[in-house]
Amino acid sequence: MREYPYTLRQLNLLVRDAVEMQLPDEYWVEAELSECRERGGHCYMELIEKDATTNTPVARASAKCWRQTWQMVQPYFERTTRQPLRAGLKVLLRVYAQFHEAYGFSWIVTDIDPTYTLGDMARKRQEIIRQLKEAGVFDLQRELSIPLFAKRIAVISAAGAAGYGDFCRQLEDNDYGFRFTITLFPAIMQGEQVEPSVIHALNQIYERSHDFDVVCILRGGGATADLSGFDTLALAENVAQFPLPIITGIGHERDESILDMVANTRVKTPTAAAALLIDNLHRVLNRIEQAEGTLAHYINERLRSQQQRISQLATLIPTLALHTISESRHRIEILASRPPIAIERRLTEQKHRLERISLQLQGFDPQLLLSRGYSITLKDGRAVRDPKQLKPGDELETRVEKGTFRTIVK
Repeated sequence: MREYPYTLRQLNLLVRDAVEMQLPDEYWVEAELSECRERGGHCYMELIEKDATTNTPVARASAKCWRQTWQMVQPYFERTTRQPLRAGLKVLLRVYAQFHEAYGFSWIVTDIDPTYTLGDMARKRQEIIRQLKEAGVFDLQRELSIPLFAKRIAVISAAGAAGYGDFCRQLEDNDYGFRFTITLFPAIMQGEQVEPSVIHALNQIYERSHDFDVVCILRGGGATADLSGFDTLALAENVAQFPLPIITGIGHERDESILDMVANTRVKTPTAAAALLIDNLHRVLNRIEQAEGTLAHYINERLRSQQQRISQLATLIPTLALHTISESRHRIEILASRPPIAIERRLTEQKHRLERISLQLQGFDPQLLLSRGYSITLKDGRAVRDPKQLKPGDELETRVEKGTFRTIVK
């Protein structure tokens, strides 16, 4: 054994020699990025492997991609995957081992296979889509309809984004003079903070949902490749179940995020979202104008029909009037001839009735009774019917056919 101790550098140099001797080749390694940052043109990564069952880390290592290599692999990776290298992605790296006596061990990255990451991303997207469909929320937004008069617009976008500015200008300068009310709810539209930021904005809109007709989630002017923040389960669930129709304009023609899939309407850009809203109002205006034309035509037809009817009636009225007057005159003549006959018949009937009554009254005439030998005895002008009514000294008057005489009761 060596009799004197090694310095740390000497010991590390031994390690470096051992590593270079034992691991002289390059290797393809699968890992997940727990950190990824660029500094001085170099890319520094932290690699991690997790247990498939418990999801706990079982291995860690540092990796570096030097500037010369990074300038080649980064653009290719982003063009292929349409997003930047970031924490949370699974990657397939070509590396070799390096132990530096001053900086320790690290894997040096010489290449990155973007198709591996693309496949993993696709698997994750399909898993999220499957979960949304199983929960029954994937198509909920498409059951909503953009209101006919959608003019009150809630917008989720970065305040200074060029796309948001284009959206506002297009709505304000539309060819038809439509007036829209635009309310911005600022949010981070790229990077790892997209999900919590957009969800926070949605919650703010939900509290005032009665103030808006539709929601637009807009992104423009940022990196085209960085759309990963719109491919998360939590954000998709919030959008899918939102009570107002949501229009997304966050990517370009070839890019479709999960957020686009669950939204009510997906368009390419913020300006396309503005055009959609303008066209919606224009279609409504056309329908109103067509309805006005139809209504005016119907009213004119009705007026024309009524005028024809009135004209027909105007030609018939003189004839009808003459006929009615003639009938009335004839009826009057008939009625005029009836009164003398009716009155004469009535007078005859009443005369016969009077004669019958007269004969009946004659039978009750007191003079007729006196002529037959009867007499009437009166006391104080009243006929005496019962002798018991009299008392001695009463003066009585008796009427007979030829006159009257007086007597005193004794």
